[in-house]
Amino acid sequence: MSKARLSVRALEPTDGVAAVAVINTAAAWYADFLAPSELHGPEMTLESWTAESRRLTWFGAFDHGELVGVIGLEYAADAALFRHAYVLPDHQRQGIAAMLHQHLVGEVRDVDKIIVGTYAANYKARDALTKGGYQLSEDSEAVLRRYYDIPEDRLQTSVTYERHLDR
Repeated sequence: MSKARLSVRALEPTDGVAAVAVINTAAAWYADFLAPSELHGPEMTLESWTAESRRLTWFGAFDHGELVGVIGLEYAADAALFRHAYVLPDHQRQGIAAMLHQHLVGEVRDVDKIIVGTYAANYKARDALTKGGYQLSEDSEAVLRRYYDIPEDRLQTSVTYERHLDR
């Protein structure tokens, strides 16, 4: 895929239905590494996407006008949190997640630390974060409790990665 075909922009409320479809389609991957008891569907509803929009700014990657990836930027205390990064399966391994990530790095203001959380078993995300210069947090549980508002079951099965920005 030519990167010239791709664009990134902040999502609008009218993008919610498409964003939720991307999230739920991409989240089907969780079945490959989560126990059936840990799976719940859908991953996100339009109502939860709208609620998240009150706390964070959504960005989307578009391929010829079609939304193919999403990510959220949220500020908490002294850090920027990159949340809900999803790319449609047919568009993965084409640099879209990296493009979204780089766009968000450019959007970060007034903090010098980025935190990303993921499932501990999500080896694809963990590999990508390590390759992207992130370090596994010394105490992921403490980081999750300080910066995130997530259900306890997700907290117990998640880890965080951190990257300090050179400013």
